[in-house]
Amino acid sequence: MSVPQTRTTARTSRRALASVAAAALIAGGALGSGYLPAATPALAQALPQSPIAAPEHPPGSFANIVDKVKPGVVSVKVKLDDSASSDDEDGPSGQQGQNLQNVPPQLREFFKRFGQNGPNGGPPGMQPQHQGPRGAVGSGFIISADGYVVTNNHVVDHAKTVQVTLDDGRTLDAKVIGKDSKTDIALLKIKDSGSYPYVQFGKAAPRVGDWVVAIGNPFGLGGTVTAGIVSARGRDIGAGPYDDFLQIDAPINKGNSGGPTFNVNGEVVGVNTAIASPSGGSVGLAFAIPAETVQAVVDQLKTDGKVARGYLGVQVQPVTQDIAEGLGMAKPKGALIDHAEDGTPAAKAGLKSGDVIESVNGNPINDAKELSRKIAGLKPGAKVEIAYLRGGK
Repeated sequence: MSVPQTRTTARTSRRALASVAAAALIAGGALGSGYLPAATPALAQALPQSPIAAPEHPPGSFANIVDKVKPGVVSVKVKLDDSASSDDEDGPSGQQGQNLQNVPPQLREFFKRFGQNGPNGGPPGMQPQHQGPRGAVGSGFIISADGYVVTNNHVVDHAKTVQVTLDDGRTLDAKVIGKDSKTDIALLKIKDSGSYPYVQFGKAAPRVGDWVVAIGNPFGLGGTVTAGIVSARGRDIGAGPYDDFLQIDAPINKGNSGGPTFNVNGEVVGVNTAIASPSGGSVGLAFAIPAETVQAVVDQLKTDGKVARGYLGVQVQPVTQDIAEGLGMAKPKGALIDHAEDGTPAAKAGLKSGDVIESVNGNPINDAKELSRKIAGLKPGAKVEIAYLRGGK
């Protein structure tokens, strides 16, 4: 596996430290460390001025939360250009047709992307008799009063035209500002000027067991609300190099792609992007991109229209129990360097084959995937400290 690269000046101590300057890798979208500025109040009537207190017991109703945030959720309809393959009609474009060999065996057969439903985006059994150009449908949410909209890359990839339908029934043209296939995030902008209701990202990551509410456009039925809990965090389903999904059990289906998952404060904590299902419908296994990742990507897409990621220039592998014992480690953790590419920041810093990277900027690294995500989240040129184990020291 190739991971983000760094320039380092090695220093020896009990845990050697490396000062690293991340080099640039342009990836067609943006994953930076910045965050969107706080939006100006434009949902005064739709969003609370102060957070709704999270209940100690299951809420009797989610109606108050839905009333506040639903105006900021949109349906997305796309007409595909001629470059879209036939697979794009029922799978994700941009990531559709991916090799699923990296998907865990228990999910491989049932792994589904959702958000594209064939001609005109209509659900099966509800297609018009005379069908027009092939299209896709999905969901999204407005993040600023001037009409920036977040959705999935696989909803708008190969888009010839994009329209969004607001909660009040208006259908407006939108343009794609930027997209990132590696995290499956896209940023749109409504073309008509105006002040639009919007929602905000959560300030804290949800815990496993927290209540969540999903709103979207399943099977073309816009404004659909479902509820559930966060079932797990940090899921790697083989969808991309930076997988770090929330698993939720709120029922979501085709057409929910790109829609928001809210916490009980009415804040976006995730973007719905994939389901595992034997039938194509919800069986309680849904995956959402965490808000922290989405904010970082959106920030760069809004500024540059693409993602620039840091990289180290090393091939790494997990630290197994046997490897940990051989290196005198108390438990398996970190990322073992197989090889440092010549001329890369890692090589210049003195990192070598056999080193085990244990932390980045003081944050522990549990495995190789986490190292990839941490370094990719750095801006090119950033200086970082890497702690690594070499020869038991």
